[in-house]
Amino acid sequence: MELLQEFWKTTGFYSVVPQQIFMILLACFFLYLAIKKGYEPYLLIPISVGILLVNLPGANLMAHPSSNENGGLLYYLYQGTKLGIYPPLIFLCLGASTDFGPVISNPRSLLLGAAAQFGIFFTFFGAIMLGFDGLEAAAISIIGGADGPTALYLTSKLAPHLLGSIGLAAYSYMALVPIIQPVIMRTLTTKEERQIKMEQLRSVSKREKIIFPIAVIIFVIFLLPSAAPLIGMLMFGNLIKESGVVPKLTETATNSLMYIVTILLGITVGAKADYVTFMDWGTIKIFALGITAFAVGTATGVLFGKLMCKLTNGKINPLIGAAGVSAVPMAARVVQKVGREENPNNYLLMHAMGPNVAGVIGSAVAAGVLLMFFQ
Repeated sequence: MELLQEFWKTTGFYSVVPQQIFMILLACFFLYLAIKKGYEPYLLIPISVGILLVNLPGANLMAHPSSNENGGLLYYLYQGTKLGIYPPLIFLCLGASTDFGPVISNPRSLLLGAAAQFGIFFTFFGAIMLGFDGLEAAAISIIGGADGPTALYLTSKLAPHLLGSIGLAAYSYMALVPIIQPVIMRTLTTKEERQIKMEQLRSVSKREKIIFPIAVIIFVIFLLPSAAPLIGMLMFGNLIKESGVVPKLTETATNSLMYIVTILLGITVGAKADYVTFMDWGTIKIFALGITAFAVGTATGVLFGKLMCKLTNGKINPLIGAAGVSAVPMAARVVQKVGREENPNNYLLMHAMGPNVAGVIGSAVAAGVLLMFFQ
């Protein structure tokens, strides 16, 4: 009996607390959304498993190393997130898998991408009003760009103690893009506006596609050196794609490397959501600010799209402004879906990819601006 009692005390069942049970159930709920509902499973499954593992009592997978013990497995994997290594690698893979042709053929889409970043700066002041300091507010506000890697990178530099809460909020809202955005898009546009068909984009030459990433690297980093890690990797990935001379590098970046880094990034973001860190008022405020930032960013993109629609005498469908957040290509697919619901012959995907790509660049630039002021 003594042996059995000692064994019982070593199990997680003996030491579990109600908060851990809640987090375990939350992880299972996210797994349900990912597997059953199909909400961004490549992101939500690793994040959910990370939440599950870190909240199982006794596992100690995020334990710090001490003089007589090694650290937990996830602690070492987490260093890639903490040191800002994984997010730029994701940007490299994103650049290698994205066609920048739509933004080159329609430079006005850069304005839509910029307009959607308004949510970042709106939320910054909201976070200050809720009691966060400048560094924390800057890290929280970047959720408005709907760009998980940028949110993680900025938070790791400015407010690493908030990394779990901000990362989980950013990726949760990215996964919920198909639910959140259509409501805002329909509310702010009329049926006639949603039915607008846009002219086919002009063909972009290979030379233009090669020059574009080089020009962006030079101009943006000269203007804003703090944006170099994200912009540099994004454009480097796109350059190896468009050059056409290194197909193996492109294939590796768009497949193997992308999935490897996504696994590591997702599981370590989830591993920062232990019950002690997650279940406090600060985290609740971050989630509330995150949804506000994302909603405002989507709304300002759509409203700027309405303005461009008026200025062009109805040649631009305002829906594409919602793709100005940098959730690539989810936001563009949502625009396509909502547009076709109103007009089955409406094909907005390539038009929406312009603001969507511009949003990726815009969120990286916004992160660089915040780093310049606060780092």
